[in-house]
Amino acid sequence: MMKETLSFLQDLSLNNNKEWFDANKDRYLAAKASVDALAAGLIDGIRSFDETIGPMSPKDCTYRIYRDLRFSKDKTPYKTHMGVYINRGGKKSGYSGYYFHIGARQYGNMIAVGDIWCPPEVLKVIREDIQLGGGDFRKILSEVDSRLVIDDRDALKRVPAPFPSDTPDAPYYKLKAFCLYDAPDNKFVTGKDLAPRLVDIFQTAKPFLDYINRAIDFVREEKKEYFSSLDF
Repeated sequence: MMKETLSFLQDLSLNNNKEWFDANKDRYLAAKASVDALAAGLIDGIRSFDETIGPMSPKDCTYRIYRDLRFSKDKTPYKTHMGVYINRGGKKSGYSGYYFHIGARQYGNMIAVGDIWCPPEVLKVIREDIQLGGGDFRKILSEVDSRLVIDDRDALKRVPAPFPSDTPDAPYYKLKAFCLYDAPDNKFVTGKDLAPRLVDIFQTAKPFLDYINRAIDFVREEKKEYFSSLDF
């Protein structure tokens, strides 16, 4: 199923226009059905070990293939990747989650856990948790599937104040987002039992995800308490 989906996306990347897309609409619908089936399998698998994931359908965790062109210099109308994002409350909830996409050309394939962007107040809480945790964050990372690595591509050059730079946790204070990722090859993506294999990887990263979402919960609760204390 994923082999045909990848083939469609590769061809789309070379013919990213409405005329070609309309002429290959059946291929797109077949690819979408494959991704929806994968999403359903991932939902069931992830819910077996993560109780924060409530009942949801593939529609709650997949995305439209049509690109938003309003603020982009790139006017090609279609995405050349198809993704699934499963998290607490659904893809628009603001919580970090489990992500997978299959893609062509510059997008490639990706497995990820966490979030590629963290609000400053959430970053501050995570950094404080790491500092006070006595190495617990490093222990969590040591138990994650070895294929997943921390995304430090956009990290700060220096450790931000007031966090110490002479500690094994210093590299984590410099992160501007907390996300684990892997870029699997096409053989991995098109092989048998993709959903169960992804679920096995995701399960190892649940403690990491809990760590991030705990900080999000803390910040939201603080904001709730602040606004409820105001006398309008």
